[in-house]
Amino acid sequence: MSATFVQFLFAGLTVGAVYALIALGFSLVYNASHVINFAQGEFVMLGGLAAAFMVADGVPLGLAAVLAVLLAVAVALALYLFGIRPAHGASVVALIIVTIGASILIRGLAGIVFDRNFHSLPPISGEEPIRILGAVVAPQSLWVTGVTALVALALWLFFSRTLWGKAMLAAAWNPLAAELVGIDPRRVVLASFALAGALGALAGLLITPLAPTHFQVGTMLGLKGFAAAIVGGLGSGPGALVGGLVVGLVESFAAGYLSSAYKDAIAFVIILVALVVRPQGLLGRAVAERV
Repeated sequence: MSATFVQFLFAGLTVGAVYALIALGFSLVYNASHVINFAQGEFVMLGGLAAAFMVADGVPLGLAAVLAVLLAVAVALALYLFGIRPAHGASVVALIIVTIGASILIRGLAGIVFDRNFHSLPPISGEEPIRILGAVVAPQSLWVTGVTALVALALWLFFSRTLWGKAMLAAAWNPLAAELVGIDPRRVVLASFALAGALGALAGLLITPLAPTHFQVGTMLGLKGFAAAIVGGLGSGPGALVGGLVVGLVESFAAGYLSSAYKDAIAFVIILVALVVRPQGLLGRAVAERV
């Protein structure tokens, strides 16, 4: 195994973990409301950009991270309360347009409130690179993959072991039956948007020390996270993780062995291939409808 291969492997795992967190946000919202939230990438941007500005103003990194996550959660809740819930009963296309409009609004406001320059965050545990099998790996890359794994474990425990998590699953499977046993589907959707906002902000916090952020960075990250969700199976938590890693690894190896010019196009090629070969995604389930 060459050092170059290992280098591309770690790069792919790092960006793939970020895409997986974004894809998890897509899946949570889709399961609870059947809405595809194209503003998910803006939560990533808000997490990284807000934290970078606070750290630059002297706020400790830990506190800045918490405040940035809370900001993204507040924006996600506002999106649901003032955008999605008033449009209840609208067509899927109309709801997608609402989220796209929200994305444009958030991005524009971020450009005004913050600025249009690139900003970065200090790494969590220094910048001294680590050598693994001949490859040079930044410590922050290990943090990205490690935190993503912990988040995946925490979500699994939440949905499988807690009453509120099981209630969210029940409402996602059958909202009417859940409502009949006392579960409020609107609160479930609200919680799913809050979790999606937190996951997006966390992805932004983790990737910003490696790749400087700016007010427009969320658009492409959101699209790649959506590609990961489609590849893994939209609505599947494990699928979001697998899809994120697949998109990240394919993107990394294609950019390394072919050309970096194709880097941003890879995700869209993967979407097309996935929709043709396996429309339900790698871990999604085919749905049969009676007509």
